[in-house]
Amino acid sequence: MLTVILECRDNEAELAQTFAALVSGAVEGIVRDVIVLDHGSRDGSSTVADAAGCRFLTEWDMKDVLGSARGDWLLLLEPGARPMVGWVDAVVDHVAVNRNPARFLGSRSHRRPFLQRLLHRPAPLEQGYLVSKRQALAALSPGMALAGIATGAGVRRLAVEMVPAWAVKAMRAEAG
Repeated sequence: MLTVILECRDNEAELAQTFAALVSGAVEGIVRDVIVLDHGSRDGSSTVADAAGCRFLTEWDMKDVLGSARGDWLLLLEPGARPMVGWVDAVVDHVAVNRNPARFLGSRSHRRPFLQRLLHRPAPLEQGYLVSKRQALAALSPGMALAGIATGAGVRRLAVEMVPAWAVKAMRAEAG
């Protein structure tokens, strides 16, 4: 049903955080596969992806990647992003009745300070992007990255929050 795709570069710890949050989807049989597109990592990103059973690609053509996805729907994420409890049901409910892409709600407990929210435009994948494989392939143009696919219009909101990758990095920096 669902293929999760991430792009990374030296995101070993962030990938582990995201994979841990995806376990419930794999157990429920919703996540069919996870694809990690690497941009020259020199840390243990490939080891983490391999241990989690992901496809780790160092060279790829985006059209081939999307075409090889096992799921009919794609969930595009930033390394480190973590969908919160209930995300599996929200995705299943959305896919059952909608054809439009969707994003998760921003986490209420992990919000940027007020001034940053006014001045900072969220990254295209900050709240994830759920899109049908067919729509992603139709939106794809040569040289496009995942973030380019996630700029589509007509996006719905899923009734579950996502902790964005920047918040996970900030929490780790505070703890370390």
